[in-house]
Parts: sequence; C-alpha cells; structure tokens
Amino acid sequence: MMRRLSPAGIMGLAILGFWVAMALFGALIAPHPAGAIVDMEVFLPVSADFPFGTDYLGRDMLSRVLHGTRYTVGVALVAAVMASGSGLMLGMCAAVWGGLVDGAISRALDTLISIPSKMFALVVVAAFGSSVPVLILMAGIIYTPGAYRIARSLAVTVNAQDFVTVARARGERTLYLVRAEILPNIIGPVLADFGLRFVYIVLLLAGMSFLGLGVQPPNADWGSLVRENMAGLHEAAPAVLMPAFAIASLTIGVNLAIDVLGGGKREGDGH
Repeated sequence: MMRRLSPAGIMGLAILGFWVAMALFGALIAPHPAGAIVDMEVFLPVSADFPFGTDYLGRDMLSRVLHGTRYTVGVALVAAVMASGSGLMLGMCAAVWGGLVDGAISRALDTLISIPSKMFALVVVAAFGSSVPVLILMAGIIYTPGAYRIARSLAVTVNAQDFVTVARARGERTLYLVRAEILPNIIGPVLADFGLRFVYIVLLLAGMSFLGLGVQPPNADWGSLVRENMAGLHEAAPAVLMPAFAIASLTIGVNLAIDVLGGGKREGDGH
C-alpha cells in the first residue's frame, strides 16, 4: 500500500532536498565569489547586506557556505555511494556463495573495521595528502565494512527463504537470484543504512576539516569554515555558528528522511 509520510519525514526530505539543490546550484546563486573580501570589518553580525555576517577576513559568509556545500554534500554523497555500493555487492556475494568466499570477504573486512576510523583517516591523509579524491576514497573504504555487515545479514536471511530455494531448484542462475529475488527484498533497509553512512561521512569529513586535514584552501567545506573562524567564537559570531548550523541541519534532515526510506507508516498498517 501507499506509504504515508510523517511530518518529520517530509521535513527531512525538504531539508535534504534543499542542501542537494545548494550543492548543485549554490555557487551560481551566491552573492559574491567565495574568496572575495567584501568589507574591511571582520566578524560582522547578521545584516541585510550580509545575512550570515562576515568571516575573519571580511568575506561574505553566505557565499562561503553556499560554495562549501558542494564539497560537504558532494564528497560525502560520492563516498557514501561508494561505501554502500561496495558493501551491498560484497554482502550479496558472500550470502549467495557462502563457504570460502563468505569467510574470505568477512575476515578481510573485519580486519579493516578493527582499525579506528579516525586513525585510519589520519594515516591515509598523512601518506597521500588531503585532495578531494583521497578524501572520497578514504571515507568510502572506512565505511564499507559496516555497509557490508548490514547487507550480508539481510541477504543471508532472504537467501534462506523458501521462494529463493524454489528459484534455485528450478535452475535459476546466481545473477537472477541476486537481481530478482534478494535485492528487491533488502533494498529498503539498505537505503536507510545508506542515509546513516552519509551522515557518518559528513561528520568524519567535518572533523577532519576542523583539524585542518580536510578540503584545503582556497576551497573550503563547512568544517573548514568553522575552524578558520574559531577566533570569533567568544563573540558568538555568525561566521562560526552558521556553518555549524548547516552541518547540524543536514545531519538532522538526513536522519529524518531515513524514516521515509526505512519504514515509515503505510496506510492500512493500523499502527
């Protein structure tokens, strides 16, 4: 039956849609170039001219936040697709083939997941630098094992169902079983887990940028904007608060939207 969206789910989808739109078009509608100094006064308060104030160099923070959206949202989205896509494919392979294949994949990813994510990220950045491709690859690798565990658990459960056994008995190929029988029955929870991976990656990259190891100047993501304007924190400058609010709103929006993907109420459910 048709799914009934909760108010929280609608709000989450609206917030998520807004930030995705800003990632695509924010640089085009920004009032000023990202690096343009628009006023000699630093840490100006919110005003009609500067809705988000100015930063520590007198740059327009609204423009900085809009330009930074493509890095925060874009990098996290690509890395989350990489992590969830890899985890899904490996999880279904392990569930369908089992045996040595399952054992080899599981043990390899268990080894990877045993390394603390922040430590792994610091080692990768120290070795290869903090370019955007390195950040995407690093975040994707870190969160693949978690996505794999979820996908494998779901796929193993579905693979043991009678309808899969019947399909296998009538001679269906493995590719058919994965595509037609297993994947459609696990895609909802996998999409919900994808939302969580996205949030984790946003927070990881924001933390890396706050340490100066994320997106490098002249480019900046929201974590970088918080770090470079920390001198204005004691004044409650909007240059610090606005990018922090953007991070918070994105993560809250995604978490609310996950309810829609993973199990909102359906009409006729009765609960």
